[in-house]
Amino acid sequence: MITDWLRHIEFAYPWVLGLIFLLPILVWAYFKKQKRSEATFKISYIGQGNYQNWKAKSASLPFWLRIFGLFFLIVAMARPRQKYVEQETTGQGIDIVLCFDISGSMTEKDFVPNRLEAAKLVASKFVEQRPGDRIGITIFSNLSFTLSPVTTDHELVLQQIQNIQPGMLQDEGTAIGAGLATSVDRLRESKSKTKIVILLTDGVDFGGAISPDVAINMAKTYGIKVYTIGIGSTQEVQIDPNDPNSGGKSTRKLDFNEGLLRNMAASTGGQYFHAADNNTLQGVYESINKLEKSKIEVKTYNRYVEQYLVVLIIGLICILLDFILRYTVYFKFP
Repeated sequence: MITDWLRHIEFAYPWVLGLIFLLPILVWAYFKKQKRSEATFKISYIGQGNYQNWKAKSASLPFWLRIFGLFFLIVAMARPRQKYVEQETTGQGIDIVLCFDISGSMTEKDFVPNRLEAAKLVASKFVEQRPGDRIGITIFSNLSFTLSPVTTDHELVLQQIQNIQPGMLQDEGTAIGAGLATSVDRLRESKSKTKIVILLTDGVDFGGAISPDVAINMAKTYGIKVYTIGIGSTQEVQIDPNDPNSGGKSTRKLDFNEGLLRNMAASTGGQYFHAADNNTLQGVYESINKLEKSKIEVKTYNRYVEQYLVVLIIGLICILLDFILRYTVYFKFP
């Protein structure tokens, strides 16, 4: 606690602290004077009892109180204060929902290590680049689910992204319409001027209670832009290098429905992107990051809390004790 307090301390008049270097001179002069009168003190207190011996041994106490008092007074004159750097944010960020397809087809290995893991990595980097925005997470396969409502707690969002695994909803299928509808529902009551959904899938829609057309109309109704990312290679790829039945040699051309994703984006004022590998997927999120800029101004200013009064009081107490002791306990008659 003290360390934290000292870390924020600075002085309004630091040059005043130079007076502290005069204190060692006073100490030197005091002890030089004491040496000259040492013999006199020894003779004076011989046979005077324990009380007088104690006085002799503690005779320098008022002096040290004076030195400490002067030290604290000098520090107080330098005006110590705690400095806090604060930020004032004006404007409004964007509300964003990242919608992930977690169906079985997202485990295809045309990405390293697979589509879903590659998507999680670049999405996490995207979140880190959007400090002023509220971000939420939804997932879908045959069903859809909200992992995180839109929030400024990006640590929570990043943790939820890392928690995404295929099969979490225990339903096979790719209900793109349901995934988009759930994402739209997360933004339905948002007061933000800009609301977007970034939906990432391999674009093969089957299953689910809500059709993509219905979900698109929902997004249009609430003024939500949909950016769609079609993830997957259009070339023949290895199905599963760890599959003992294929010996790691079986290949096929993966299903990919770009038409659906293009329509979803165009109908809502968004944009469609195709990511064929890890590098292009990273580029897609970077492009969206540039397209959707938050209109936020951050002003940084310093706030000071004065601390000189406490130091001043300590110094005055030391000086007062010095005065009282010198003219009572340690008072010497001529």
